[in-house]
Parts: sequence; structure tokens; C-alpha cells
Amino acid sequence: MADLVRASAVAGRMVLWEESARDGAQAKTLMSAAFRVSLARAQGRIFGENGPAHVVFAAGFPAICDEEFDATRRVAHEAADAVSPAAVCRGTVDDVRQACRAVAGAPQARVMIVVPSSDEIADAMVHQPAATALATVTDLVHAARDTAPEVAVDVCFADAPRAEVGLLADRAEAVTDAGAGVIVIADTIGDLLPDQTTRLFTELRAAVSDRVVLASHLHNDLGLGVANTIAAVRSGVRVAACSWLGMAERSGMVATEQLLFLLAHRADQLGLPAGLWPAPPDLTPLSAIAKAVSAETGVPLSVTTPIVGTGVGTISTGTPFVRPATFQPFDPELVGITPTVVLTHLASDRVVHAVAQRLGHDLHRGDTAAVRRWVKTQAYQRNDAVIPDVEFAGFLSTLRASR
Repeated sequence: MADLVRASAVAGRMVLWEESARDGAQAKTLMSAAFRVSLARAQGRIFGENGPAHVVFAAGFPAICDEEFDATRRVAHEAADAVSPAAVCRGTVDDVRQACRAVAGAPQARVMIVVPSSDEIADAMVHQPAATALATVTDLVHAARDTAPEVAVDVCFADAPRAEVGLLADRAEAVTDAGAGVIVIADTIGDLLPDQTTRLFTELRAAVSDRVVLASHLHNDLGLGVANTIAAVRSGVRVAACSWLGMAERSGMVATEQLLFLLAHRADQLGLPAGLWPAPPDLTPLSAIAKAVSAETGVPLSVTTPIVGTGVGTISTGTPFVRPATFQPFDPELVGITPTVVLTHLASDRVVHAVAQRLGHDLHRGDTAAVRRWVKTQAYQRNDAVIPDVEFAGFLSTLRASR
């Protein structure tokens, strides 16, 4: 079976490697099997019928327990028409074979073998030098191919920024020769800066042949997950790991919604070529998917969450109310958010009237000043900026009844 993911990357198309169900677990979250299936299908639909070519969905880490194995297998067999499902495993033959069994039989199924590539991480993980640990990776790829020949095999080099580029390049060539599809370069501790990311991927691409397909897996510990991933893509990487709401180990990794939006709507401004996808992704589900992930995992959407946060598309002051397009970087409707006016202590007369009308009340001109004073007084008395619609509607009903 043709490797759609590898083919997409070789053709210059973007592939998102979704990690919220797998690496997101290290953010102390847990997605049910049913939700993983639902999320995978929703994410694949963003790309229409091309979902399996543009989304690798890391469904789980089967070695954790029987329940995780079962959840991974459900995604593989219930969402494979929407994404390329993947199981993730450690670099042992037993783990590799188990991961293969979890996804075997599903179209476009993959396994990703995580191996240490720096001496620091290798000592912590397997108590060996990196060169020794990496010497057996080709055997692991062969074990996967022998166990499930139809399953694509990928290799993740953990802690790649602290590894020797020459060693990474040599092993990347070797495992590609052994049949690996994608080589994932992971900034496991999230310590890279954008210039360092550019240098790492530029040096690696120069050191390997065109047969080697590189992917990025970049954490957000310094708040630079998006910037670093964009740097990797500008360096030629076409497979990029991400996670809804940025969920992953410690401070997370690049957020799926942010990366997808930027690549879809700012590619030219980022210096990226046109045609990262054969057809533009449909971004209107982004807000709904983010809300569903938040509800499932308990990770909150905040006012300051970029692209899909609760503050996106909200207006509470006078001038933005009159000219909203002047005060926002993109149309919120692009990501499925309907703009709304929120009543706060900053409200102008126009804002007060607009919210009242939304709630079915037409203010008399003579009431405007009193209503505005009530709004501001309530906010300061409660030390809470937002006046809930239900409370404002109650006040307006009382005002009307008192006439």
C-alpha cells in the first residue's frame, strides 16, 4: 500500500501529526476511546477526502495498558477513512510488535518508534551512549515490517537538538533504507529558539539525501512552539507535529489550531510557497473542535487563547463596535466564531443599545444614561467586568415594568 503521508511530504504538501490524544496524556489529560475516534474524524474532515494524506493521528501508546491498546485500535479501525492512524511505542522489539498489532489491518496505519538520539537522553532512557542506542534502530524497523508489512514505520529521534547532526543523518539514512517513512526530529525538552530550529533542520536536510523525509516535533516550554515549527516548515519540513490547545508534556507544544490557521491563511506572509494543500482546508470547524477538546480534557479555553479563545470575535468598547474589522487580525467567521458584543464596564451607549436589542429590548433614549450607569456600577461592585446577559435582561425587564 502506498504511503500517503510520505508521498504528500515529498510532493511539498503539509501533513499535521496530531498529538493531543497521545502526547496530550503527558499534560495530565485523558481522552476516551470514543472521543479519540470523534476527534480524528473531525480533524480529517477539515481536509475533505484528503484527510488521510494530511493528518497523522497519534491515537495512543498501546504499551501503557490494555485500555490504551483498545483505544488506539478503535481509532485505527473506526477513523482510518478520515486520517492516517498511528500507534507510538518505545524502541524495543516487544513494544514495536505490540504497536503494530494495535493498528494492523487499518488503511494507512502507522507506528512511530521513539528512540533517544542524544547522550543525555540515551543515558536517562536506556543507560547507553546515543550511538549504541541508535545502532539497533534498523532492526526495530525490520521487526515492524515483519510483524505487519502493511503498516508504515516512522522513527522519532528524541532530544535531537543535543545530538550530533552527523549521527542523526547517518541513522536517518539507514532507517529510511530499512523502510522507514518519516524521521521525526523532536525538541523533547522544548529549549530551541527559532534561529536554532532553522539551523538544525537546514543542516540535517543538507546532510541527508532527498529520500529522507523529516518531520518536526517541537515543544512550547519557552513559548516558541509556533515560531519554531514555522521555522522548521520554512526550512523545508512538510510534516509537523501539533496538539489541540497545545496539550503535551510540561508546557505543551505547538497548538494545532494556531499552526493550521497560520499555514492556511498566512503562508505567503511567512515566506512559504503556495499549494501546501491541494485544496484549502476548511477552518470553520476549528472553534467547535477546540471547545470539544476543552470539554473532554478539562483544559480551559481562555480569553487570551489565540485563534479559538473566548475573547476572539468579542467587542465591548465603542470604536471597535463601530469598525470591528479595523480592530481584529482576521474575520472570526473563518474559524467558526460568530462575532458578539459583550457588556462590560467599558460599554458605550452604542454597546448598551446593541446588547439590549440582542436580548429583545429597545431602550428609550432617556433611559440610556441610567442603564449605562447601572452596568458600570454592577461591574465594579462585583469586581467582575462582564455583565451576564441573563442579569442584564432581568434589569431591563424590571425597568420596563416600572414605567
